[in-house]
Amino acid sequence: MRHPEHPGVVPRQVSSRATSTSSAGILPRRWCDCYAAECYHQQYLSGSKNPDGYCGLGGTGVSCPTGVARAEG
Repeated sequence: MRHPEHPGVVPRQVSSRATSTSSAGILPRRWCDCYAAECYHQQYLSGSKNPDGYCGLGGTGVSCPTGVARAEG
């Protein structure tokens, strides 16, 4: 689902669903249409494209554990 006037913006009701868990504890696989950015946007902070670039965003403080645990039952 895309905003009709701003195709890169996900409507608030969709983005809020993405940050909440469903009753099963997982999100639906396809909650919106996602498109890759143009090539010149990819790897923007790499040394070859923007050697003096920096990411002004701090960490989110959210951990991203790896691995998959089997659900009981």
